[in-house]
Amino acid sequence: MTLRETGDAPAGAGAGCLRFASLGSGSAGNGLVAECGESRLLLDCGFSIRDTTARLARLGLAPSDLTGIIVTHEHEDHVGGVFGFARRHRIPVWMTHGTLVAVRAGDDGFDAGVELSLVHGESPFSVGALEVLPYTVPHDAREPVQYVISNGAHRLGVLTDTGCSTPHIEATLASCDALVLEANHDRDMLANGAYPPSLKARISGRLGHLDNAAAAGILAAVAHPGLKHVIAAHLSESNNSPDLARKAFASAIGCDPAWIAVATQGEGFDWRELA
Repeated sequence: MTLRETGDAPAGAGAGCLRFASLGSGSAGNGLVAECGESRLLLDCGFSIRDTTARLARLGLAPSDLTGIIVTHEHEDHVGGVFGFARRHRIPVWMTHGTLVAVRAGDDGFDAGVELSLVHGESPFSVGALEVLPYTVPHDAREPVQYVISNGAHRLGVLTDTGCSTPHIEATLASCDALVLEANHDRDMLANGAYPPSLKARISGRLGHLDNAAAAGILAAVAHPGLKHVIAAHLSESNNSPDLARKAFASAIGCDPAWIAVATQGEGFDWRELA
C-alpha cells in the first residue's frame, strides 16, 4: 500500500458537462460513477471484480477509464469490491482514516499494492477535473462520509447511508444541481415486516438508514428551482417500493412522481447530465 494525505482545497475545475450514473444501489452492492471530461470517479464499489466490470461496460466504460475510487464507509455493500478491483486495475483509492482502520481490522493484507489517500471529513480535494467535498454523516460506521462532486460549475450531491438528517447535511446539499438521496425503507413496511426486532431497530435508528418520510424532509429542505435531477437510492427490496419512494419525494417538492428517478439494485440508473 502507498498511503498519502489528500492535498489542499482544489483551485477549481474547468466548466463543462458533469454526468453521472449508477452501477447499482442497495444492500447487495453500491457503485456510482461521476465524470467530467477524462476524469471519472467511482463512488464506492460493493460488487465483485467481474460484476463491476460488467456493470461499467453497460455504461460504456472499461476499468481503465476510471481515475480513482472514493469510499464512503466500510460496510461490505460499499467497500467489498474496492481493493480487489483497485489492485487489479491500478486505480487510486480515497477513504477516511476510520474507514481504513475498520477495513484493515478484517484483513491485514487487503490494501497491499493499492495507492491509498486519506480523506478528512470536511476537506475538499481534486481528482483531475472533479472537485470532491466529503462531509460527515451519522451512520453506524467508524468514520463515514458522503460526498458532493463538482466540476466547478455543477454540483452532484450523494447521500446514501445516514440514519437522520442534520443541519450540516442540509447545508451541504442545499446548492446541489442533482441529488442521489437514500430512501431505504417505508416505516410501516419495516415495522410490519419479517426482520428481527434488533435489525429493525438498527435500520430505523439515528445511525441507521433514512425512511421515505425522513428523506423527503431533507429533499424539501434543500430543493431549489435549479435542481435538475433527483434520484431515490439504496431502496430496501424487502421494506420499500419504487412507487412509495417516488410519491414521498414528489410530495415533498410538488412534482409529478414520474420525474423522480430510482436507482435499482440490478441496473442502477443510466447516465444523467448537468451542463
